[in-house]
Amino acid sequence: MLEKPAIQDEDIIVCLRNAYEAAVVQITFLPLGADVNTAVYRAITNDGTLYFVKLRRGVFDQTSVALPKLFSDQGIAQIIAPLTTKTGQLWASLDNFTVILYPFVEGHDGYEVDLSDRLWHDFGVALKRIHTAVMPPALTRRIQRETFSPHWRERVKMFVECVEDHAFDDPAAIKLAAFLKARRIEILDLVERAERNAQALQARSPEFILCHSDIHPGNILIGANDAFYIVDWDNPILAPKERDLMFIGGGQGFGGHTAQEEEMLFYRGYGQTHIDRIGLAYYRYERIIQDIAAFSEQLFLTREGGEDREQALGYVMSNFLPGNTIERAYAADPTLNGCVTLERSEES
Repeated sequence: MLEKPAIQDEDIIVCLRNAYEAAVVQITFLPLGADVNTAVYRAITNDGTLYFVKLRRGVFDQTSVALPKLFSDQGIAQIIAPLTTKTGQLWASLDNFTVILYPFVEGHDGYEVDLSDRLWHDFGVALKRIHTAVMPPALTRRIQRETFSPHWRERVKMFVECVEDHAFDDPAAIKLAAFLKARRIEILDLVERAERNAQALQARSPEFILCHSDIHPGNILIGANDAFYIVDWDNPILAPKERDLMFIGGGQGFGGHTAQEEEMLFYRGYGQTHIDRIGLAYYRYERIIQDIAAFSEQLFLTREGGEDREQALGYVMSNFLPGNTIERAYAADPTLNGCVTLERSEES
């Protein structure tokens, strides 16, 4: 969220003092992220201690805090655990927001700095530990499961049809409508390919594991001395591992390496694994489709967001740039290149 939400700083400070007994004296809004339902702040106490404050509007999934706490307790150093309230909860409530408090880690995300060769290796090691972590059955039952729903595909088709005969007066919406018209054929092709791959993947009955589901560069934090963290567990899901692996070499915005180099370095840490390219292509297509649908909903159906609106438009258009996500999705699709599966190992 780039625009500060309509909630008073003092109300947040009082909440932190009461719920966490944190002697916060000041908070600063941080214009970070693409999620218009999430706002983040830096808080400072009277003794100079820094905290990271996250406000989540709307439906709150408790697994988003339970999982990082579990992983941190299991010794996965690349996870920043939320702090507990004075009653032992991992969150507090304030109006229609959920408030979550973390230690503040000074650093830069994966958009701001390029991951070094060692950090790509560490990324692979960390994600493999997450993918193979043992979870209590009660927690596992609370995590959503992949259904390969056509929801986003249907929404995209609806928006593509809508812009043909609907006029908009908001500048960002006007630009997006023109873009969807110009890219109509390509977008509908993406939807069709995603649908075919979803059906093929379901027919394989793939193994489901815990996936983060959103490991783009903005959710990679590099701290002091190259400390490496995976953050933002808002949407965990039980799904084929390709749900996460699609980000590696997927044109998702990591800089400094080619797609092939990303894969080579990452899998040296992750280890040998069989990758289903049908699944990899499906999730890359579906990610693009979800971007188009979600940002279309924001720009066409609301007037909310301020600066977030131009950012949303930019995110949609960036998928179509040379070397970006669409090109990498096509590269993974075995129906285009004749290769069905591949192996990734430490020797790759």
